[in-house]
Amino acid sequence: MSGLVSPGYVPSTGTEPSPPDRRRTRRLVVASVLWAVLLAALTWYSVRTDPPTVREQRSLSDAGPVVDRAIGELAGAVGGDLVLTLTPPEVERGCRVTPLSDGGTLLRGVTVVVPAGEERALLERVSGRLPADWRAGVRVTAEGPRLRADAGEFVTVEGEVEREGRVRFTADTGCRPVGDGYVEPAIGAGPGPDVDALVAALRAVGHPDQPVGDHDRASCPDGGVARTVRAEPVPAPPALGAALAPLSGGAPVVDDPEVYAYRVGTVGVIAERIDDRIRLSATDTCAG
Repeated sequence: MSGLVSPGYVPSTGTEPSPPDRRRTRRLVVASVLWAVLLAALTWYSVRTDPPTVREQRSLSDAGPVVDRAIGELAGAVGGDLVLTLTPPEVERGCRVTPLSDGGTLLRGVTVVVPAGEERALLERVSGRLPADWRAGVRVTAEGPRLRADAGEFVTVEGEVEREGRVRFTADTGCRPVGDGYVEPAIGAGPGPDVDALVAALRAVGHPDQPVGDHDRASCPDGGVARTVRAEPVPAPPALGAALAPLSGGAPVVDDPEVYAYRVGTVGVIAERIDDRIRLSATDTCAG
């Protein structure tokens, strides 16, 4: 033979391609299925047991009790020697949780009146009395001293000087799914020392028949209840301090042209001038 190879002819190597290993293929399929089942089980377990890792995993209805507890903690941290008022809850809807879903925010607050110059001392006092795991602290910013803390469940607590003699603390959920919405704590709104103090103040400024209106409430850390009651603004007397001085025993917490604040037992009363009218509130505070 000449050893020449005809064009287009492929010489034989002497071996044929082996057929696919069916058993190996089956093992790969079985392993893939088991891995998918394991991932699904781990995901289910994580959803059921792991704490939320982002705010979008907790609704407004979930966060409401955390905010209410934070307000009680703040009221207790202020102490029983100052005068505060609980501000009404603010619920706003329409923010964007994601580009495709709407949400809502909940904010509650505590406003404290103090003698001018004692605002930062109050922020530091409250910071030191809040739960240790909130990691509260006060820092100085361009806008003045500010308190910041984490109440858990992605609820932010802040405190700032609104103006001279007034400090405001807030607990804020940020934007999140609404869920079932926010329900205020079910704490009684009947007669109490706060109502008695407010009625006495209304009588002292010449409006004994003015009805007592809104109630805002929070549970105190010691198990008690803080509650604020208000009346609609009424015409101011010629001399606000002189009218209320008999009720304060001549020892108000704050006495300036715009605000007169005093304590009667566990209740703090605030009379705030708004143009030619005054707004009165009384708060039965937490022990402190």
